[in-house]
Amino acid sequence: MTKILVADDEEDLEILIRQKFRQKIREQQYEFVFAVNGNDALAKMIEHPDVSIVLSDINMPEMDGLTLLTKLGELNPMTKTVMVSAYGDMDNIRTAMNLGAFDFVTKPINFKDLEMTMEKTIHHVIQLKNTLNAIKENNILKMYVDKNVLNFMATKEYETSLEENETIEASVAFIDICGFTAISEKEDPNTVVTLINNYFDLMVKEIIAQDGIVDKFMGDCIMAVFKGDYNIDRAIDACLSIRNKINSLPSDHSFTPQVSIGINSGEMISGNIGSITLKRLDYTVIGDTVNTAQRLQSAAENGQIVISESCYEKVKQSFHCEKIGSKRLKNKEEEVILYEVLS
Repeated sequence: MTKILVADDEEDLEILIRQKFRQKIREQQYEFVFAVNGNDALAKMIEHPDVSIVLSDINMPEMDGLTLLTKLGELNPMTKTVMVSAYGDMDNIRTAMNLGAFDFVTKPINFKDLEMTMEKTIHHVIQLKNTLNAIKENNILKMYVDKNVLNFMATKEYETSLEENETIEASVAFIDICGFTAISEKEDPNTVVTLINNYFDLMVKEIIAQDGIVDKFMGDCIMAVFKGDYNIDRAIDACLSIRNKINSLPSDHSFTPQVSIGINSGEMISGNIGSITLKRLDYTVIGDTVNTAQRLQSAAENGQIVISESCYEKVKQSFHCEKIGSKRLKNKEEEVILYEVLS
């Protein structure tokens, strides 16, 4: 629905507008707000900050339309004004256009012309808002994405890469903050978000230090992927560092942070996963290796880093591990032998 403010001291204009646009008012396409002069219009603008366009007479008592026009730009620069006046006010209309009026219509009002002018103005306002949102989204993107990545995203190579799916050898880690759900039920939202962001920031730094990729944040859990040479070693190094740093943190709001971690390594599918309809796609990894890593995290106790036997065979010369034993993981037909990474 588009909200339109009409500023005019002619009493019968409100009746005429409500009659001429009754169908669009009934269909909730238009909502009209009326003011009898410039001062009243400014008060109505404060009361209705979502007004998209203003239809303003030029000659009004207390505050005329030209003065109102200069003040509307200060109040809400996104609102566009269409001046409504008689043919004899052409000099004033030229002044209004120089002051930033979007368009004008003359009295006596031709309502077909008025409606076309309103639709054109509304379309312009919508374009402005869309442009502003795009700028905001772009600025937000710049906050979180490296400049080289942004430059790459503008290339044809990037568009092609979105369509490429491949099978890779990598390691994936699920790092969960133990017991964080309990504190989220007791503390206020600002406290909860601040705490979890601080913990996540600490974890992300250690993941990046080992050339890992933060695939996604899942509630109070991070999914991280490590590709390339010695990916399982780097994944374990990152997780050991995360555990040690989290364990060294003091209690905050009666909450002592700990992590439970599952790591798995092997073949997985890397590609763009999501919904084209929603235009939401994640470049992520999927497959049994990933699912098993998540199950290993679920099996881990507070402070534990749990890996499978196949991972243990790869890293037993580099890390001190201890056998936990066999355990049935969800959706696995056979029990899996688990190991805890100690150091």
